[in-house]
Amino acid sequence: MISKVGQIMLYVNNQDEAVGFWTEKVGFHVIAEENNGEGFRWIEIAPKGADTSIVLHNKEFVAKMSPGLNLGTPSLMFFTENLDQLHGDLSNKNVKVGEIVNLPSGRVFNFADHEENYFAVIEKVTE
Repeated sequence: MISKVGQIMLYVNNQDEAVGFWTEKVGFHVIAEENNGEGFRWIEIAPKGADTSIVLHNKEFVAKMSPGLNLGTPSLMFFTENLDQLHGDLSNKNVKVGEIVNLPSGRVFNFADHEENYFAVIEKVTE
């Protein structure tokens, strides 16, 4: 039986730029990095203390190794306890952010990474 989501594969055009975006702008940390010296390199990133991580893979390399694999960006919803602060922080770091919207499930906004992939953030207050 599956007990939790472990890793999410994110296929990017430029891994170094992706690491910079996620660590410098969003505040994630690099957990691990592997490189076999033959083009297969991946970098695992996550928010501090998170159970689930994102693994950044080179899109071009994966396409060659696994033709037909869906390399599209997954629709990810991140949680934050302070939506206004995060929205302001990302805006101040020149990240493209959408307006804060009120949905039945809570307040949410989207943001784009350096490759114009969009992600969403919803305010979830832990008790």
